[in-house]
Amino acid sequence: MAPSSAQIVDPCMLAAIDIGTNSVHMVIVRIDPVLATFTIVAREKDTVRLGDRDPQSNNLTPAAMNRAIAALKRCVELAKGLEVENIIAVATSATREAKNGQDFLTRVQTEVGLTVDLISGPEEARRIYLGVFSCMDFHEVPHVMIDIGGGSTELILADRRDVRFLSSTKVGAVRLTQDFVHSDPIDATELAVLRAYVRGMLERPVDEIKQRLKGGEKAQMVGTSGTIETLATMTALQKQKEVPNPIQGYSISQKDVEEWVKKLAGLNCQERFEVAGLSDRRAEIILPGAVILLEAMTMLELDSITICERALREGMIVDWMLTHGLIQDRMRFQGEIRQRGVLKIARKYQVDLGFGERVAQFATSFFDQLRGVLHDWGETEREWLWAAAILHNCGTYVSHSAHHKHSYYLIRNAELLGYTEIELELIANIARYHRRSKPKKRHDDYIKLSEPHRLAVRQLSSLLRLAVALDRRQVGAIESFDCRYDQDKRQLHLHITPKDPDDDCALELWNLDYKKVVFEEEFNTKVVATLAILLKSRQG
Repeated sequence: MAPSSAQIVDPCMLAAIDIGTNSVHMVIVRIDPVLATFTIVAREKDTVRLGDRDPQSNNLTPAAMNRAIAALKRCVELAKGLEVENIIAVATSATREAKNGQDFLTRVQTEVGLTVDLISGPEEARRIYLGVFSCMDFHEVPHVMIDIGGGSTELILADRRDVRFLSSTKVGAVRLTQDFVHSDPIDATELAVLRAYVRGMLERPVDEIKQRLKGGEKAQMVGTSGTIETLATMTALQKQKEVPNPIQGYSISQKDVEEWVKKLAGLNCQERFEVAGLSDRRAEIILPGAVILLEAMTMLELDSITICERALREGMIVDWMLTHGLIQDRMRFQGEIRQRGVLKIARKYQVDLGFGERVAQFATSFFDQLRGVLHDWGETEREWLWAAAILHNCGTYVSHSAHHKHSYYLIRNAELLGYTEIELELIANIARYHRRSKPKKRHDDYIKLSEPHRLAVRQLSSLLRLAVALDRRQVGAIESFDCRYDQDKRQLHLHITPKDPDDDCALELWNLDYKKVVFEEEFNTKVVATLAILLKSRQG
């Protein structure tokens, strides 16, 4: 379990690993919790081409997985050598889309000892934004950020206050090279088809960005990733005969990019190897990457792009600092992205927020009072419980019948930013088991979880059941409750205070008797409820 923010008082070392379609990247930083800053200590990159999938099965190939695992072992070894206390890792497009992506992550866990979070495209875009925003001041100007990866391209519109739009589109330098480039050098027809395909794929996110620009606003463009940095390096060497160090803040024009597309299209792979600033491995995929950038700039009518060296990995660092309470200034709003996302989904599915917030308050109160007594979960699990409690009833938007199952589906498929795919799975499972049957081995969505995660679902959902029972009439009849645990008798005494002294809360107490069975079985503890005003004891 991750340490809480209260535990982080001394400088610490953190590593962030990004398992991409083209490369495995790692950045190691030293975090100063007092200044809420981080300093980059080391970077590591290995081109593994994980996205070289089998064209028939769409699976990651054994060779590609072996290359990635070998690179990850080197990363972990380097991190340990630098006395890194925490390693965070994410997988993106290639792993997301492959049929055997989860099998690959299981191999990484087994062979490398590294837990990898699989993140969605919009979540990848959000963390790229965090990385860029952490080192650039947007002032009062909206910024369009573009990150061209091996398998996907992220387009983001944001200002200094918030993100206006996040997108992830399935066009990337490796993907397009595999699918569209079959001649060397590329022939005119293939290039025309490639450009038309990219324009078609970028049309929706570009239109969304334009719609979100206010009247009279002119956006500035920021580029991250190896493709864009390489194009900037090539341009600098061609024009100034040297590369700025750092390249952060260096700008290239749309005309520069257009000229590179024309030049690269006329060169074969061997000739591209000779271009100054273009590495051998990048030379194989640079043309489709340059086409993506050119089409995006053209469609957005942006004349220049500024390079930012921070991207997904640094965004992972910032996100970690936000979730551990280490950033409290201009990034605070982004630190609340999870909570705001949950409430947005609640409104979308017409959840009774008064009811949902009361249940969440009761659930987290149970969690807090019983922490260190009946469970040892931390702040991360508390947040899962809160989100599940707010959204547990969202399935009634589909139908009241079996609404707990509908809640699972809606939560699991919601674009809840700030959460990993496994966290969405856990929140959805916790909500799903707030009523009816408890988790069982025949339930596919439950049994596919790891044993620690199954334990979290069982215990947290049993707390949610108690919380739901205490607001059975959905009128806020119960003001508060106190938990007292008798270890010798293995009894949990629940002392309940009603809001109205004349209310016997009979329906809530009856429902508690019904709902508490799952909790009692899970924790091997008897629940004894007492109404404070009437001193009317109920024991079932």
